[in-house]
Amino acid sequence: MVQITDYKPEGWRIDSRENKAAIKSYQTLSDSCIQGKILEARAEMCSSSHDLIVDLGCMKGIIPKNEGAVGIMQGTARDISIISRVNKPVAFKVTGFSKNENGETEAILSRRLAQEECLEHYVSKLSPGDIIPAQVTRLEQFGCFVDIGCGISSMIPIDMISVSRISHPSDRFSVGDRIFCIVKSNGDERIALSHKELLGNWNENAEKFSVGETVSGIIRSVESYGIFVELTPNLAGLAEPHEGARVGQYASVYIKNIVPERMKIKLIIVDCFDADYKNTPLEYFLKEGHISSWTYSPYNCKRKIESIFEEEL
Repeated sequence: MVQITDYKPEGWRIDSRENKAAIKSYQTLSDSCIQGKILEARAEMCSSSHDLIVDLGCMKGIIPKNEGAVGIMQGTARDISIISRVNKPVAFKVTGFSKNENGETEAILSRRLAQEECLEHYVSKLSPGDIIPAQVTRLEQFGCFVDIGCGISSMIPIDMISVSRISHPSDRFSVGDRIFCIVKSNGDERIALSHKELLGNWNENAEKFSVGETVSGIIRSVESYGIFVELTPNLAGLAEPHEGARVGQYASVYIKNIVPERMKIKLIIVDCFDADYKNTPLEYFLKEGHISSWTYSPYNCKRKIESIFEEEL
């Protein structure tokens, strides 16, 4: 399994002691240039020619447009991948220095080189089943985009976020969240990710609850035969129909029965209401390492739900 080492999502190293020491002066930046270090600082603006201007503290840094991201020169990456970094941390390597029109020294930087090194030494070596950290960068109806290292983007499809179905990734994540995900496949210059396998199987989630308790939940689906209420991101129960219940409402539910062999939790809605609560922090049952398979369903359940992460031969 590959270790993340220096190849972290953008923003994870900017406040580290090592990074601050490396950008504090011309000399330390020069040393970092010679050593080929990946550093971080905040991009304060993007010029009309789409060069990023970076605040290094001791001087300004310039990331020319063609050095702004992997794929810019080839046309496979859009300019928005550069523009969207304004007022955010960017990863880069120092490639040299120059004097501006006022005679001031500026550092010439390359985000592309940092990303290429990350791709070669980290991303390309990831295998299906590897658990990696990531940071949420964008939420769309169909999935969640994440930074898996140095600004390299990948996506978690909405149906891979959790076992409990959600209507939008914002039901589970917020931009900027630091999360964990698992590699589904890695090839053809694209890495596919999943997330639900890290949130526990049916038994691990059901063990938190007991018959007779009244607990909190979120209504995720309203059907003619009943209402699905999420108790945890990887566990939902079926409640009897309740007048006025709507998707997205919060609910207090009475646990009527727990049936592992049928993978069922039977509920009665005590009350349901609208609220603007923040997403509860996710509980991860796995945060590191590698797994070859994951089984969600209880051992005594006839219905088998699993994920296989072995690479195809």
